[in-house]
Amino acid sequence: MSGARLAIDGGEPVRTRLLPYGRQSIDEADIAAVVDVLRSDWLTTGPKVEAFERAFAEVTGARHAVAVCNGTAALHACMHAAKVGPEHEVIVPAMTFAASSNAAIYQGATPIFADVDPATLLVDPADVERKLTARTRAVVAVDYAGQPCDYDALQALCERRGITLITDACHALGGSHRGRPVGSFVQLSAFSLHPVKHITTGEGGVITTNDDALAAGMRVFRNHGITTDHRQREQQGSWFYEMVDLGWNYRLNDLQCALGITQLAKLRGWVERRRELASMYDAAFRGVPHVAPLAKRPEVEHAYHLYVVRIDYAALCVTRKEVFAALRAEGLGINVHYVPVHLHPYYRRKFGYGPGLCPNAEAAYEQILSLPMFPTMTDADLRDVVAAVQKVLSAYAR
Repeated sequence: MSGARLAIDGGEPVRTRLLPYGRQSIDEADIAAVVDVLRSDWLTTGPKVEAFERAFAEVTGARHAVAVCNGTAALHACMHAAKVGPEHEVIVPAMTFAASSNAAIYQGATPIFADVDPATLLVDPADVERKLTARTRAVVAVDYAGQPCDYDALQALCERRGITLITDACHALGGSHRGRPVGSFVQLSAFSLHPVKHITTGEGGVITTNDDALAAGMRVFRNHGITTDHRQREQQGSWFYEMVDLGWNYRLNDLQCALGITQLAKLRGWVERRRELASMYDAAFRGVPHVAPLAKRPEVEHAYHLYVVRIDYAALCVTRKEVFAALRAEGLGINVHYVPVHLHPYYRRKFGYGPGLCPNAEAAYEQILSLPMFPTMTDADLRDVVAAVQKVLSAYAR
């Protein structure tokens, strides 16, 4: 493809059908499971919720899994369980989706942004330590792109200070750290079940924990602060319930949990395929000028929710906007993950944050692109991605 006329300039595109950066995979077993629930007596607060939670806990190696309506609700439940309040600060990496820090604001707390390691874009434990104050209640470690953070350093740091460590594992289901599954080794871990994630329930989220009391409290929190749900009262032959706390309606229904159960059965194979695709990308881009995949930490198993590369636009004398448009024209549904949270207008307006706060995250944002990554991608799909990237970069390098 080198030297070929770009599609954005009227040339032939590499692909005529857009390849998205991520997508769900639904088969007949998934559909049948949902239909079975539609024919049952319980569409919500029924037996599939508990069954899904048991299956999720088993996969992650945690004692408890608490299902909620989305990943943001999972993060909010973690903040509530950690007793985060208006007098507190919560340290969050700048390179993440806004929900990681929004959840602290829901509890009235102030998010404090830590910078990231420039090679991995994972939160830098040294910068976390620099940002700690007497008001710090929790630290959120984001497993960016699916790679677990440096939990040895983060756990030691938080344990010394009596601070709750929360894992935002929304990218990392199926990953591991030193042989232990993500979700099993931190007091509170939040997962997302959005369609572009490793498994989906349409929308959905889960919190894992090994703490019995925290699990019980989060089940109350997701149900308006009420101690029992409709099925529990039905089993008890009782109408009476009590609201003991201010909670939210964050429940995940049985239709979604039925889908989650069948999706979980395919997780291992899907994660293995993501790793195969990542290895193929690594090999294809090795030695290609101006494009570099993110670094991998040696003691982890990466789950590859995203495959992110950094492109040296300055060396190419081109803007990301131009490259982004050219790759879209070639048929690639690329994306950018993420605008550093402290640069969003809300955070600038409310907290006075702005450029210069987290220079590594800000510099990375100017270069990163997320390439297509999902388990039903074919080898031919991946070759198209590589061909399109090389075609576009070659054109702009001239």
